[in-house]
Amino acid sequence: MNKKNYRIAIVGATGVVGRTILKVLEEKNLPISEYVLFASKRSAGKKILFMKKKFTVQELNEFSFDSGFDFAIFSAGGETSKKFSPIAASKGCIVVDNSSAFRMDPVVPLIVPEVNPSDAFTHKGIISNPNCSTIQAVVALKPLQDKYGIKRIVYSTYQAVSGAGKHGIEDLNNGINRYTSQKISVSNF
Repeated sequence: MNKKNYRIAIVGATGVVGRTILKVLEEKNLPISEYVLFASKRSAGKKILFMKKKFTVQELNEFSFDSGFDFAIFSAGGETSKKFSPIAASKGCIVVDNSSAFRMDPVVPLIVPEVNPSDAFTHKGIISNPNCSTIQAVVALKPLQDKYGIKRIVYSTYQAVSGAGKHGIEDLNNGINRYTSQKISVSNF
């Protein structure tokens, strides 16, 4: 597979979701020429093994996109996305945002590839996606809507604690440990 000359920024690379994104990208082994990993000042300098290479995580700042990226995948939370996604887009980078920052923005397409892939081409530099439980629901509901039409859905979800990232997992572990007075770990994050 030939490598394309695409430069991809991964924003939030050291978080729970960011590391999962890296695992998926590694499994897919896309024809990308260069990845650059970004995170907060606190995580800058960390080394991450990705694509059989050690990457040094860079601090995300206002100048991070000056060197020119084709795409950026953001998974660093809403406030980070609100601040840095427009900067990246203004430099010609197409942002795929995984936070809630742009989900209700009428100018930003909300994309689920199995449901509305063509809407991705209407972007103005930023593409968003719904949360994980919504994605799963609409993938299943789309063929039903197409074939029969849907008048109403009553849908309740219960989110995994991992959705709150490392701190959510730590909080759950602390609560379990206080309750049981034992050292139990839900995850190895």
